[in-house]
Amino acid sequence: MRLLLPILFGLVLPCMSGELTFETKLEEVEVPLDGRRVTADFKFENKSDKEVAIAKYDATCSCMTVQVKGGKLSYAPGESGVIRGVFDMGNFSGTVDKSVQIWLDGDPEASPSVTLTARIHIPVLVEVEPKTLRWDVGGEMNSQTVTVLMKHDEPIDVTSVSCANPNFKVELKVVEKGKKYELEVTPSDNQTQSIGLISIETDCAIKKHAIQRAYAIVRMPTPSGQ
Repeated sequence: MRLLLPILFGLVLPCMSGELTFETKLEEVEVPLDGRRVTADFKFENKSDKEVAIAKYDATCSCMTVQVKGGKLSYAPGESGVIRGVFDMGNFSGTVDKSVQIWLDGDPEASPSVTLTARIHIPVLVEVEPKTLRWDVGGEMNSQTVTVLMKHDEPIDVTSVSCANPNFKVELKVVEKGKKYELEVTPSDNQTQSIGLISIETDCAIKKHAIQRAYAIVRMPTPSGQ
């Protein structure tokens, strides 16, 4: 048995794949005020003594695309490369984590060798809280409040508010002009389920921040604790 183990171990070693060593697996990116797309570059090197091949790469969200610099997928010992994630911000705001997964040759489909994270810091010029108001079917029809807080150096005014569903009445209140507003939202009927999209229009000069959204929902009661 003592002689057999070294022999078996020697047979296993040649089957082990090399690895790619990344400078960092967490890349933090600051987005400019008017930014719509940002990139996160992950630099790596093959520090093993074997050639390493990238079999597949993918992002876990449709808002991000993944590229390998030069389209190169095989790396000899000592060679380096770059994985680039391109993030389309859409309506995201605040701090958002997006992942990129890398499969090397021999990786099982469910177990990529490498997971990279792009931490995107997106400016919040118009903060809406909460973004979703909820009432239970058959419950109290009390008014609830959405607070709109301007976090820009310059004043931003709410110019109009509307709800696509007439079941929800929305009243705008000015707390501090250019700085803070409140929306008082009240359902007129809570006997059936319904949902309303509340549109908050502002005079923010940066277009992507100018229109904000909140939601009003009448839903079936959920079990206690959920």
